[in-house]
Amino acid sequence: MADSGGRRNKAERDALTVEVGYALCSAAFAALILYGAIAGPALLFELPHLAESLLRHAALVLAPVLFAVRLVSVLLRYRQAGQPSQPGRTRPDS
Repeated sequence: MADSGGRRNKAERDALTVEVGYALCSAAFAALILYGAIAGPALLFELPHLAESLLRHAALVLAPVLFAVRLVSVLLRYRQAGQPSQPGRTRPDS
């Protein structure tokens, strides 16, 4: 990117697109699993109203937080890792 005056070539844009897609999908999956783990008992079993309400609200608060944390962490890790030195190849230490 430094060679081309700050503009990205097609391979860099494609890599970024794939990484953003991965970040979104993995964040959504993690949030869904967390929501199911927390709110699942309230949805499956007959619980007291207070416990059911508490579980559902906790899931509604924690799932978006996990989504955001996962999304940001994947994108920051991609930004720090940089690109492989040659397209189609990984670095020897990766």
